[in-house]
Amino acid sequence: MDPFVTLTAPAVPLDIANIDTDQLLPARFLKKPRSAGYGNFLFHDERKPGFPLDDPAYGRARILVTDRNFGCGSSREGAVYALVDGGFRCVVAPSFGDIFAANAAKNGLLTVTLPEEVVTGLRRQLQEMPGATVTVDLPAQTLIGPDGQALSFAIDPFRKECLVEGLDDVALTLRHQDAIDAFDRTDAKRRPWVVPATD
Repeated sequence: MDPFVTLTAPAVPLDIANIDTDQLLPARFLKKPRSAGYGNFLFHDERKPGFPLDDPAYGRARILVTDRNFGCGSSREGAVYALVDGGFRCVVAPSFGDIFAANAAKNGLLTVTLPEEVVTGLRRQLQEMPGATVTVDLPAQTLIGPDGQALSFAIDPFRKECLVEGLDDVALTLRHQDAIDAFDRTDAKRRPWVVPATD
């Protein structure tokens, strides 16, 4: 997965609380392979006239600034795929569904939690200045809004390390490749009958 270090990008405001994973990616699209482009189905049933993600002013947005309890509902990882495939690298909200936040980190999507009044203020700035950029510095754990104010956010140290270094679960396992290989060699000698024949 791509490392997340510093991102400066346009941000889109979304004034909707309790967005669940079915709103992010309706269940019927889970039957499709990810190669179909899950970003095409992001917020599929929510895109009524005036929906912010369809506004050309926010067309290059890579940061979503939304309301509380984002990503609640089912545990479907496809909701994160839809955001990532739709070009998003960061979601800012007052709170997140726990499973959604865990799935996000494993797919390179940073979730930034800030106080509700602060996030409301960020959305207001973005509504007043469509296309304005936000900077997220993960090593420094700061977010700089359109008004230039630096805001600190907390993040689990292990989740931060994985995002900064671009480590998904497979990459984390491969950090122990030498130990895995050593075990395989020792185990093959101790229990030769479990090693598949190669001829």
